[in-house]
Amino acid sequence: MSAPATAPAARPKSDVSAAVGLVGLAGLLAWVAFARAFPAIAETFDWAVPRDTLGGRSSALVGLLAAALPMAAWSIFVEKVHLRPSTGLDWSLPARREPDRAVTWVKLAGLWATWAIIAGLYCLCRWYWDGQYLFSMQVLAYAAIPLVVLSLLYVPWLDRALVEPRDHAWHFGAMLLLRPGWDAREVLSHWRVWIIKAFFTAFMVSIVPFAFHTIVTADFAEVAARPERIALTIIEAMFMIDVMIGTVGYIVTMRPLDAHIRSGNPLLAGWVAALICYPPIVWGILGNGRAINYEQNTAGWVHWMAGNDTLLALWGALLVALTGVYAWATFAFGLRFSNLTYRGVLTNGPYRFTRHPAYVSKNLFWWAAVLPFLVTSGSPVDAIRNSFFLVVVNAIYFWRAKTEEAHLLAEDPKYREYHAWMAQNGLLTAPLTRIWNRVRPQPEIAPQPAE
Repeated sequence: MSAPATAPAARPKSDVSAAVGLVGLAGLLAWVAFARAFPAIAETFDWAVPRDTLGGRSSALVGLLAAALPMAAWSIFVEKVHLRPSTGLDWSLPARREPDRAVTWVKLAGLWATWAIIAGLYCLCRWYWDGQYLFSMQVLAYAAIPLVVLSLLYVPWLDRALVEPRDHAWHFGAMLLLRPGWDAREVLSHWRVWIIKAFFTAFMVSIVPFAFHTIVTADFAEVAARPERIALTIIEAMFMIDVMIGTVGYIVTMRPLDAHIRSGNPLLAGWVAALICYPPIVWGILGNGRAINYEQNTAGWVHWMAGNDTLLALWGALLVALTGVYAWATFAFGLRFSNLTYRGVLTNGPYRFTRHPAYVSKNLFWWAAVLPFLVTSGSPVDAIRNSFFLVVVNAIYFWRAKTEEAHLLAEDPKYREYHAWMAQNGLLTAPLTRIWNRVRPQPEIAPQPAE
């Protein structure tokens, strides 16, 4: 791993502008408003359709488009990201280079084989065929044939402008077809990226309908009657933003948008730290009766503050603020959100205060919402156990953050500059770095011989 750079005088410029995420957020919220207002709209125009809010699964998928299209349009037409060298594209090449169809067909073979293998893995893994994951499987099944057809158009078109058409997919295809020139390291890189996409896309798509439905169908008049309901509904809205913008990030990994995955995390510790936080692994270690459970006999903040509307309002505002930071940390990525990947360097938004705003806000939210030290059983053992296990969860996220930093420090000089700048200037990162440097073991410096 490369050593962190000397801190630059100014915070390095972000590879993702704040505007990208904001236009995506605006598009998503506009669709939510339309979906909520649909009964009145249908009545106004006397449409012969059911007069219900559009809170269903299909409407949730349209919501993904409502977020993705403005971000893509802004990126191309305003910021012109397709012209950046980081895309690996040179749009002058089609006019002076003949297309190499042999390379394209090898790449398509690798790509289609990858999709077929992933489909097989979905079939083998039982958890994908029960509960919330059924929706993901249905969406991916319907998308399969259109993706194959579109790839016949997209891949040859993109290959014309690719500076190096023999990318990861080509190396995997060449390996399968026994063509010379493939590199095992490139094949491994190819599979890191696609396993990440397959695992997290299925999970994210599976939770989109619930997040969307909750907000579109909420009775705001009923919500406004109680301060805790206001807070909980806003929190749900923030989670909806996080889920839907995040899902777009996993799906839209396209070079012309400069949103492609440069690399997947090569560190085993990084994979363990990340995957332990998601189904199906999380089902086995967290929650009631599981190995790590910080909610045994807890009732949460609403229970303990019931009867005090002022305290409920203030505590609810704290939780809303923490969730707001969490959602901000996602939509600030625009089209580039995903776990375990390097897709450029983000230095603006909440990332100007700490390198890991989502993890900080999420872990503080759990302490404030669950209040693990307050238990309905009255048992100090439960309180101690809950608090201990939430500290364990906090430690997992700290470990996860460090593995992500190790990956990015090895990939990009700009991230090394950002890492160093934050260590000295970050509102949260700078004091935490000083504390960390004091408590961690320092390397011994061998004495220099006298001259």
